[in-house]
Amino acid sequence: MNGQIQSISEKINKVATPPVRPSIHADSKQRFASKVLALTGILQTTLETNELIALFAKELANFVGFDGLSYQVSKLRVDINLGKQSQHQCDYQLVVSDENLGDIQLFRAHPFRDSELELIENLMAGLLYPLRNALLYYQALQTARIDPLTGVRNRATMDSAIHREIELARRHDNPLSVILLDIDHFKKINDQYGHLSGDQALKSIAQCTDNTIRESDMIFRYGGEEFLVLLSGTDRKGAEQLAERIRENVERLNPHAHKSMSLTVSLGVAGMLDGDDTTTLFKRADTALYQAKHQGRNRVVMQ
Repeated sequence: MNGQIQSISEKINKVATPPVRPSIHADSKQRFASKVLALTGILQTTLETNELIALFAKELANFVGFDGLSYQVSKLRVDINLGKQSQHQCDYQLVVSDENLGDIQLFRAHPFRDSELELIENLMAGLLYPLRNALLYYQALQTARIDPLTGVRNRATMDSAIHREIELARRHDNPLSVILLDIDHFKKINDQYGHLSGDQALKSIAQCTDNTIRESDMIFRYGGEEFLVLLSGTDRKGAEQLAERIRENVERLNPHAHKSMSLTVSLGVAGMLDGDDTTTLFKRADTALYQAKHQGRNRVVMQ
């Protein structure tokens, strides 16, 4: 179980129960070459990570029985789980040219035999390069969706996300709300402290808001100093309470250690009504935000 199998450019670090992490290399044995080649060809038919892992699990099941499979890449927040977790597991850290591609575990009710582990290890080599390509594709998509300054989703992805969530909420009869957030007197921040401090304020407020909302919620940078928070499964009252927590948390921020910079935000809240679409839902949130700003700023108004 702790032996090493060498090839030219890939390696898989294998861990079997109990969890230790010996380093081994992908298979180059002649008797497995055709299987690995065939598997790689099958896996190269998709660049979608979820689909790739599911396809690998299906093909692997033709050789070794298992109850479940789990795959994670923590730095990319990828977490895929198929089947069920059982008592025994084998755990692999996937690496290509010193690039970590994440961790994959196989589960089943009875222990894996040494011969099965050897087969799994060698077939795993067929996953490495298709998986690296899929992760590069995933990262490219994520980069295109992220605002480079604040690290939150950008406006290009906002409309499609709202449309999708409205359709899901309507189909399942679930509540849906949005919060539109605007930084108060942002021009004065830039004028008084400079644009670098203004950028720091934007990043701090985006991060503060992202830390306040749930993982299932989504935050977008809508405009220069405006952000939109999309709350699936949240009614108007819950959205109003969350908006107030965001307002309070922002007010406590001090984004510049050497300057006494006061930050506040105004927030408009709207809950989805029957017949709403992206335009009407956003319009009500925008109206609520306008009212918050004209009522003195640093407050929440709900429509």
